[in-house]
Amino acid sequence: MSSSSTAPSNPSNPDPIPAPPSSTDASSSSSPSRHLPVVIIVIGMAGSGKTSFIQRLYAHLHAKGDAAYCINLDPAVSSVPFPANIDIRDTVNYKEVMKQYNLGPNGGILTSLNLFTTKFDQVLGLVEKRAPNLKYIILDTPGQIEIFTWSASGQIVAEALAASYPTVVAYVVDTPRTTQPSTFMANMLYACSILYKTRLPFLLLFSKTDVVSHDYALDWLQDYESYQRALARDTSYSASLANSMCLVLEEFYRNLRVAGVSAVTGQGVDGFLEEVEEGRKEYESDYRPYLAKLAEERRVREEKRKQDQVSRLMKDLRVSGTASGSSTGAAGKGKSATKPSAPAASRGGRAMVAGGRRQMWAEEDEMDVEEEARWGAGGAVEDDDDEYDD
Repeated sequence: MSSSSTAPSNPSNPDPIPAPPSSTDASSSSSPSRHLPVVIIVIGMAGSGKTSFIQRLYAHLHAKGDAAYCINLDPAVSSVPFPANIDIRDTVNYKEVMKQYNLGPNGGILTSLNLFTTKFDQVLGLVEKRAPNLKYIILDTPGQIEIFTWSASGQIVAEALAASYPTVVAYVVDTPRTTQPSTFMANMLYACSILYKTRLPFLLLFSKTDVVSHDYALDWLQDYESYQRALARDTSYSASLANSMCLVLEEFYRNLRVAGVSAVTGQGVDGFLEEVEEGRKEYESDYRPYLAKLAEERRVREEKRKQDQVSRLMKDLRVSGTASGSSTGAAGKGKSATKPSAPAASRGGRAMVAGGRRQMWAEEDEMDVEEEARWGAGGAVEDDDDEYDD
């Protein structure tokens, strides 16, 4: 996965990247009867504890003997605390991208992710080769959440994985920083927007529960009046906005999967995996039929496009044939009108000959004038090209 603005930071890796899987392989791998790993896309704001949670999750799975495949999509991170099987930093040099394109930090991250996404078919090839032995595929995304959730590259990554594997989106919420009702509502709005944009099974994950328990959040999610009482103690403008939004989001809360984990103690990881399994079932029952519907719509559009092209081609051929026949008939009828008569042609030829003679005589007169200028002064005019002097 290389680009003109990319530089491999690990050139000693001799393993070649295989070609992307064929459509036949992809269709067979998407069969529900075959064991497929679950893709967990971990999304969250900067400092919410995404990477630390992935480290704990990987250690927990390794202790249980469940194989996990980790992919790091954050090009600006200095170090990754978990073993990343695929690391964007091995493909794209974030600092070189900033320097070459004259970008800031956020622009550099976005451009690096875009460059990486252009070769994502090769990532799918690597994952496809190892999928039979995996149980989970875990993606760590950049802390600048909007770079992944609202960019074309993030959408491509999510849809490409969801087209082949059961995929669950885990939105990580910083529990200690969400104790205020207005902050809590802001996180819920963001979670709602991600859910409806991706349309994938969604899991709300409260992190750092060893610092602050997420029980208050569960209470607010399940009891509308409890949140209203907490909101009544806040008199700011944001509280007024949250009060208007809480009733709208009540429907969103009803089917929302929620889990709380601690990356320090490991508490809640098993509960998280149980919710992931429920998300897998939702993928099979809801998202897979949605994919089939999209595929059928694409097939219908493609067939219609081909039919339209054939119709336009046949129409152009008919119009071209009609125009050719009309022009041939008109040319036959107008031959006598356009062909000049013989006397006229003769007169035109004689006029051209006479004009040519007059031009020749004029040129001879000019030559005579030049000769007189050269010899009339009583001496020769020295040429610049003469090499000898008499």
